Amino acid sequence: MDLVIGRSRSAAARRRREVAERRTRAIAAAAGVTTGAVLVAEVLRVWRRGDAPLPGETEDVVLAAEQAIGQTVEVAVAGYKGGSTRENALLNLHLSFLATFVLTRVSTRLLRERGRWGPLRNVVVGDHHIHHFVPGIAMAFLAGGVSIVSRDEDLDPYLAVPFGAGVALTLDESALLLKLDDVYWSEEGIVSVQITLATLAMLSALALALRVLRRGEAEVLEHDHEIGHGMPGMVVPVPSFP
Repeated sequence: MDLVIGRSRSAAARRRREVAERRTRAIAAAAGVTTGAVLVAEVLRVWRRGDAPLPGETEDVVLAAEQAIGQTVEVAVAGYKGGSTRENALLNLHLSFLATFVLTRVSTRLLRERGRWGPLRNVVVGDHHIHHFVPGIAMAFLAGGVSIVSRDEDLDPYLAVPFGAGVALTLDESALLLKLDDVYWSEEGIVSVQITLATLAMLSALALALRVLRRGEAEVLEHDHEIGHGMPGMVVPVPSFP
């Protein structure tokens, strides 16, 4: 009887885990599609407003697409350079957080399956497994401490990168810290953390990135338009010959 109950509980736990993993994969796919759609929409927007010929205006669509993508990158760079120090620091923090979160989840999955992934492996000191929230806390503490002590706003965009990475490493194991148990790969530790943090970081980063891109468009595309067509209201003198 106990054996039957144990098997039933194991099967139920396995089904819950499979449902949680399917839900997580679906949300990850939706997030990826959304992010890709935003990037494609921005390229098309710059293509339509920029100097690259539209598909109906040229025979070499690939070359025109390359030109549009290049101008989109130029728009992003110009928008980033034109931003305030605080805005760039916030964007760096979110992008660093998101990239570290994704890389951590991928690497821990591969380490769990293979035991080692390139130079990455589980760190064990004596009988203790060192979880990645330990270097995460150290990174965030050091970066935040330097920012507070130095009081140099020009350093903040650079310090935001290790700070965001450290926070991502720490919050990725927040379920472990809350439960005081290694529930990282259980439904308790995987679903809420992945969904909440990844969605928040993605939406925040996209909102900031779009502000940067809009500002870059105003600088790059309008400047190119003025060069090509003359300043609005400008009267270009035409020399007359006797």
